[in-house]
Amino acid sequence: MKAKKVEIAIEANPKGERKQLGGSNFDEWNDRLSNLVASAVPVNFKDHEEVQASTLAIFSGMFDINPVDPIEAILVGQVVAANEASLAMYRKGWSQPPEYFEARTKYLALADKASRTVALLTERLDRHRGRGQQQITVKHVTTNNVTADQAIIADSVTTGGSARGNVSPALLAVSPEASMPVLDQKGLPELVRGGGSADKK
Repeated sequence: MKAKKVEIAIEANPKGERKQLGGSNFDEWNDRLSNLVASAVPVNFKDHEEVQASTLAIFSGMFDINPVDPIEAILVGQVVAANEASLAMYRKGWSQPPEYFEARTKYLALADKASRTVALLTERLDRHRGRGQQQITVKHVTTNNVTADQAIIADSVTTGGSARGNVSPALLAVSPEASMPVLDQKGLPELVRGGGSADKK
C-alpha cells in the first residue's frame, strides 16, 4: 500500500497576532499551546461558563507574563499547570477530615512537590530571559591594615551568569573578629590637580 503524501503549508508572512500567548510569530503554534494549557487545568469541562471563565483567566495571566519566544511560552504554560496542580492538592489536603491523616499528608506532599516545580520552572524562565548576560565585576579591591587571613585582595574578578551562586566564597572571606579600620588624614597622598603636579603646602 502506497503511503499517502501529506503536504503542510507554512505561512510565508506570519502575523503572530497572539504571540503573547505562545511566543511565536505563527498563530497556529500560539493557539495550539494556549489551548493545551487551558485544557490542563482542573475544571469541569461540561460546564461551559466555568471553562470560559477559566480560559479567560489563564490567557490573561499568560498575556501579563508576555513570553517573547516559544521556549518562554512552554515554560509559562508549565508554570500555570503546575501552579494549578499545587493549589488543587492543597485544597484537597485540607478538606480531608482530621481522622484521614494519611490521605491529608499525601495530598499536602503532592502539593509541596508541585509548588517546588513551580519555583524551578520560574527560575528556568528567569535564566532563559537573562541568558547569562549579567556580570558582576570587582576591580582594584584593596585593604589597609588587614592581615592576609582576614581578607582576600583581588586585582580584578569577573563572574558571568546569574548574580547568585557564582562568586567564590574565598573572595567573600572576612574575619568577623576584626572590624575594618577607619582611616584618618594622616599618611594619605596629596591630591593632584590639573597639570599633573601635586599641591604645594
